[in-house]
Amino acid sequence: MARIVVLGAGFAGLWAAIGAARKRDEIGANGDIEIRLIDRNAYHNIRVRNYEADLGEVALPLGQLLDPIGVSHGIGEVEAIDPARREISLVTSSGKETLRYDRLVLALGSEVMRPDIPGLAAHAFDVDTYAAALRLEDHLVSLGRSAPSPGRSTVIVVGAGFTGIEVAAEMPDRLARAGITGSRRIILVDPNPAVGASIGAHARPVIETALAALDIETRLGVRVASIEAAGIRLNSGESIPTQSVIWCAGMRASRLATSFPGGRDRLGRLLVDPLMRVADVGGVFAAGDVASSVIDGLHPTVMSCQFARPMGRFAGHNVVADLAGLPMLPLRIDWYVTVLDLGAWGALYTEGWDREVRNAGQAAKATKETINRKRIYPPLSGRKDELFAAAAPTVQAPPPTYGARSR
Repeated sequence: MARIVVLGAGFAGLWAAIGAARKRDEIGANGDIEIRLIDRNAYHNIRVRNYEADLGEVALPLGQLLDPIGVSHGIGEVEAIDPARREISLVTSSGKETLRYDRLVLALGSEVMRPDIPGLAAHAFDVDTYAAALRLEDHLVSLGRSAPSPGRSTVIVVGAGFTGIEVAAEMPDRLARAGITGSRRIILVDPNPAVGASIGAHARPVIETALAALDIETRLGVRVASIEAAGIRLNSGESIPTQSVIWCAGMRASRLATSFPGGRDRLGRLLVDPLMRVADVGGVFAAGDVASSVIDGLHPTVMSCQFARPMGRFAGHNVVADLAGLPMLPLRIDWYVTVLDLGAWGALYTEGWDREVRNAGQAAKATKETINRKRIYPPLSGRKDELFAAAAPTVQAPPPTYGARSR
């Protein structure tokens, strides 16, 4: 029996596994092809919701999604990949194991970059994983139960990109929910001279308006020099008492992308063709944050579930088609939007690669909630037909907009 291994159960990996099972079923090869998914966790994390306070629906058990479609799954930490021997070295609860594959889908995603800053590893929080998000929430709740102390009601968010802005904008409500009342400070720190430098000039005035309305301070053009349990020091010389530093300063592809020869971009992502194949490596596909593919003839994918999900669906379809000697399908996406959550103020909706503002405020918030709570979720019914329908190798239409469109 031939074996397809999918590494990673994020947005790309989950949909690659379901898409592969769909194609396997379509060609009647259920008895000939094994599909196995490996992840360090037994759940699929709706990672883009990790900044929220309510984490009750962001970890979905893999068994609920994969058992009905005959995809086996296991928990393991990937130590190494040998593409020449088609072997994966894993560490599981039983010890070290070697897993062979006939075809591989690499979907191990990305992780937050952690530079060598004194105190960062010991004292900073993040929302990169479900476990990290739970740790942050527990920390805020414990602060709310503690007596007032220096820095108790001050939160420093480092990184004013998409994640950092969403974390900061959500923080006023999160602190209130945790019982931290009275005078509160939320400070967004970034080395760039403007907030949202990577988001673009069109969106920046909306973001700045929202942050001002939420009383969020900024420290721009500065870097973190050190972090301690009781505060943070910036390279400007300013020291700020705080017990809560949240690190959101950039992402990088999984280190295991270096297991393969060929090109990688500045984020460490493998360059893949429109079929999601890794160049010059037989039998290997890649999707999601660990891969970069030009999807409209001009623009490479960005690290977001907007691209990870279709990349996964097409990788899953194509890996089975490749194994069976059938035609594969190229992925093409001719639209791009961003929807940035701005807390109680609302949200920001942009269209196009230059991120023209199309909606903002509460109307855009309705779109964001539709995305976060419905659009990016797999069917939870446990029905094979619904899972397979959702995994079809197609590209969804842009998300809906509500209310008047901003110009």
